[in-house]
Amino acid sequence: MAELSGKRVAIIATDGFEQSELTEPVKALKEAGAQVDIISNRAGEVKGVQHDKPGVAMKVDHTLKEVRPDDYDALQLPGGAMNADALRMVPEVQQFLRAFQSAGKPMAVICHAPWELVSAGLVKGRTLTSYHTIQDDLRNAGAHWVDQDVVVDGNWVTSRQPSDLPAFNREMVKLFARVPAMSAR
Repeated sequence: MAELSGKRVAIIATDGFEQSELTEPVKALKEAGAQVDIISNRAGEVKGVQHDKPGVAMKVDHTLKEVRPDDYDALQLPGGAMNADALRMVPEVQQFLRAFQSAGKPMAVICHAPWELVSAGLVKGRTLTSYHTIQDDLRNAGAHWVDQDVVVDGNWVTSRQPSDLPAFNREMVKLFARVPAMSAR
């Protein structure tokens, strides 16, 4: 895997995140040397799901009000319909995503999380994939949706679902490795 030593990665999640879409990327990022922070719209813990069953709780490192996009080199958004649907309407999430995109920073987004990109007004003209049930939402927002396990488009990598995690994690680490760490800038 590519070296991510010295890089800070933000993961934005709330209750209802798809467990493997948060825990597996965290594992891959840490194995590659990244510092990973779980960020949420509230302090404490966020509770995951395994599709329709309760999953693990994850400690929140920082709330959205405590961090700035400039604090991070890269961003990962896990899926889970409830997670993405709740976060897409949070103004701080939309602002965070817009700032990341404006700076050209890399983002790795899986499953239902592209909804957050739609609500931030970022998908028009982009090629991406997602969980199949939101493809109409992406197309209606101006994206070119494709049914592939992983899609890299500029500073984004997207995937459809938990079964795509090996390809997603591989491409996420490669994409994040291309950007110099903040400490090297």
